[in-house]
Order: sequence, then structure tokens, then C-alpha cells
Amino acid sequence: MNPTDTPSTHETASTAAPPAPAVAPAATVTTKLKKRLIPAIIVVALVLAGGVAWMLLRPKGPGIGFVSGNGRIEATEIDVATKLPGRVQDIMVNEGDFVHAGQPLAQMQLDVLDAQRDEARARYREAVNAVASAKAQVAVRQSDKAALQAVVGQRESELDAAGRRLARSDTLSREGAASIQELDDDRARVRSAQAALIAAHAQVSAGQAAIEAAQAQVVGAGSSVAAAEATVARVEADITDSQLKSPRDGRVQYRIAEPGEVLGSGGRVLNLVDLGDVYMTFFLPETVVGKVPLGSEVHITLDAAPQYVIPATVSYVSSTAQFTPKTVETESERQKLMFRVKARISRELLEKHLTLVKTGLPGVAWLKLDPRVPWPANLSVKVPE
Repeated sequence: MNPTDTPSTHETASTAAPPAPAVAPAATVTTKLKKRLIPAIIVVALVLAGGVAWMLLRPKGPGIGFVSGNGRIEATEIDVATKLPGRVQDIMVNEGDFVHAGQPLAQMQLDVLDAQRDEARARYREAVNAVASAKAQVAVRQSDKAALQAVVGQRESELDAAGRRLARSDTLSREGAASIQELDDDRARVRSAQAALIAAHAQVSAGQAAIEAAQAQVVGAGSSVAAAEATVARVEADITDSQLKSPRDGRVQYRIAEPGEVLGSGGRVLNLVDLGDVYMTFFLPETVVGKVPLGSEVHITLDAAPQYVIPATVSYVSSTAQFTPKTVETESERQKLMFRVKARISRELLEKHLTLVKTGLPGVAWLKLDPRVPWPANLSVKVPE
């Protein structure tokens, strides 16, 4: 082969493998991207930090002149219980029912009380008959006394006649016209008439005593009548109390007993909630409680219905401080000593929205410490239509 036709080794390598591209352009692009992203990340971080700082430092209430406390809606609870031991015969309401004052709620069995009432009525009739008998005895004794008084009159007449005869006998005896024997007989007749008159007066006194005794029996029989009447009234009151009625308007919260159960005296049958006596209990620190008088205006917001602002008034402020309950969470630093405050919602407002009233709902009670500061728009009263 001709050497001129065969290329050299250096020429072949140079022609077949061109030199590799340099690495410097890729590194340059990465560096430029980093330079552009770092400022953007810093800006985003600053924006987020600013937002977090604004959320933490922004005002969380209406401002100076207002104070708030966390609490829950509560209502007065009433236990409907039995007055006497017995068996529950029927319960006319269920849990959640609205009831009115005086409405029958449950009925206890009346068999024993009915028997006691019949017995008391029989004793009453017996006592009435005893009064009639005693009055009849009084009439008999009065008749006896009248007869004895007539005897007294007779004895007085006999004594008068005997005295007159004795006077005549005495005159005749001094004149010798009558014997001494006749005079002694007349004197004996006078003494006998005097004794008979005394006996008649004694019998009249005994008749008067018999009348008074009969009248005392009338009084005793009358007392027995009154006692029998009281017994009948007591048993009838027990029968009336055996029908358990609602003491006020409210809602049945629990059925504690069921028909057929035997309960002791004071055994609970139902638990009611008085929806006309609803309030929120919350706690305020000692630094502000002195500025909260009774009757202060309170606006309540509920977590379950933040669109409404419910008006209330302070009805109770504790006179002694207590340690902060564990369930109280204040937005500021927790105080060691707190005072319990109760804000009551007006009965008129509650009666308009009975079906909406729910107890146990958490919320916030706002108080205005400075009367010159108006309520902000978000705490103005807003109630359901």
C-alpha cells in the first residue's frame, strides 16, 4: 500500500474524535438560578413572618374599656320528685318535651291513699254523729236542770208556808190557845222545808254540772270532727301531690324513673330545665371585677352561633375570690385569683325563642367597663328574628 494513501495515526484520531464541550456553561446557569431564587425565598419568608406577626399582635377584642370572660350557657335545673313513697303508675312526657307550669307530668299509684281517704271519711262521719249525740245530751241535762229548778220553787213555797204556820203557832202558844206540841211540830216542819230547799238547790247545781259536762263532750266531739276533717284534707292533699305537675315552664331533660318502679320519699322521676332562667357563668380577674356592678350590660357571643350577639345583665358577682378553675382559659396571662360572675338573659327574650335555647353551649361574655365607649359593630345586639 502506498504510504501516501494511508493517513497517519494522529490525523485519524484528530478527525474521528472532536474535542468534548467544556463544563463551565452548566455551572453558570445553576449559579444564576440560585441567585434569582434566594431573594424570592427571602421575600416570601418575610411576607409569611409579617403575616404571623400581625396575627399574633393584632388586637383581639374591641379595645380598651371592654373585658371578656369565657363561659357556658346554663339554666336552672329542677328535679320533679315524689312526696311519698310509692309506685310510679304513668309518665306522660318524654325527654325533650316542652312543658308548662301546672301541667301533669307523672302519676303515682293511689290504691293505699284511696283506702286511707275512705277510712278518714268514715271517722269524720263518726265524729259528726258523736257531736249530735253530745248536743242531745246537753239538751237532756238542760231539761233536768229546769225540772230541778221547779222543785226548788216548790221547796221554797213549802218553806214559806211552814214559816207562816210556825209564826201563828208561836203567837197562839204565847196566848195559850195552842199547845207546845203543835209549836214543836211546826218548827220541825220549817227545818224539814229548809233541808228540802237546800237539797233542791244542790240538785240544780248538779244538773248545771251535768250540762257543762255534756257541753264539754260536744266540744270534744267537735275537735274529733276537726281532726277527721284535717285527716281527710291531708290524705286528699297526698292524693293531689301524687300527680306530679310541672312547677314552671321548661323542657324535660331526663326521665330518671320509669312506670312500675317503686320510689322512696323524695325519689326523682324527671329533671326539668327552666328555659326562662338562662345565664352564663364566667370568671373575671381581680383587677377588673371591682368595676363590674350588678345590672351591668353584657353581650354574649356563642361559638355555635357567632352571627348573633345576645344581650344580658350581670345578676351576680361573687363576694370572695377563688383560684382560677382549670376550665377557664383567658386570652391574656392567667390570673391566680378570679371572681365568679353570672350574666342572666331576660325572660322576655327567652320566651320568644324557647325552641332555640340550648344549654351547655360555650361562648364569650363581653362587658363594657367604660360607659362612654360605644359598643363596636361586631358586638352590637343581634338576635334571631
